[in-house]
Amino acid sequence: MTGFAEHRRVATVALVVKNYDEAIAWYVERLGFVLTEDVDLGGGKRWVTVTPADGQGARLLLAEASDAAQKSRIGNQTGGRVFLFLETSDFAGDHQAMLAKGVEFREAPRYEPYGTVAVFADLYGNLWDLIEPKR
Repeated sequence: MTGFAEHRRVATVALVVKNYDEAIAWYVERLGFVLTEDVDLGGGKRWVTVTPADGQGARLLLAEASDAAQKSRIGNQTGGRVFLFLETSDFAGDHQAMLAKGVEFREAPRYEPYGTVAVFADLYGNLWDLIEPKR
């Protein structure tokens, strides 16, 4: 026995953004995510979450930067490495839909032993993988 609960998961990932509304619009319009929460916390702060349309996976907490240190991390939360992985069961369909919506892919799709993948950037330059894993 480890002392931990049997069922745990990463439920929310914070993503530092420049502006709540522009980030909501990008994730909803370009990636097809759903705005799941937008709660005013007072003082200009909000609790804003978006999730993939099917509700699977972790939700993103869009956290508007509030000081110079946070602002310096917008678009580069991982030092230039891929930060998040958007898993799909239809790589070709999602890739085409994302291109049509103006998502910037940094490479052509490639076929790896673990699946089909291509790196794209969000509105601030954070890198993501669109990936269809091999099953």
